[in-house]
Amino acid sequence: MSMRAATILDERPRVSGPAEARALIEAVLEALGALSHLVGEETELVRAGRLPEAMTREARKTELAGIYMRGVEQVKLNAVALARFAPDLVRRLKDAHLSFQLLIETNQLVLATARAVSESIIRDLAADANKPMRAAGYGPAASVGAGVYARPNSGPLVVSKRL
Repeated sequence: MSMRAATILDERPRVSGPAEARALIEAVLEALGALSHLVGEETELVRAGRLPEAMTREARKTELAGIYMRGVEQVKLNAVALARFAPDLVRRLKDAHLSFQLLIETNQLVLATARAVSESIIRDLAADANKPMRAAGYGPAASVGAGVYARPNSGPLVVSKRL
């Protein structure tokens, strides 16, 4: 854990000067940067269909999100002092937060797409598995035996893992 992250983990730091204001905002920006990077990686891994690898980042993402949220709470508690002592960094933090929100929206769209595709594949496989086992042969009542033609539309299953 970096020194800045340790600043966020303090219980309720009270900002009483420019140095403390900068330290708090820089700590929050550092946590947000690390979290943004991790969410971006996760998004790309899910897009590439590498879900197991994307899931390995979950614990670190949860840790960084917790640090960031505690930092945001401390920023709120010290909003007046921060606006007074470091207005430029407050604007930078707001801009970074807005960029992060766009990144999260993209991440949620990719995850929703992956979920919808997965559900569609499962539904289609279930429907295919429940089709009649015998294909129609010649005439209304004729059927082909259970050999090669038992499932005329069956063949190798091909699944694209790219979204």
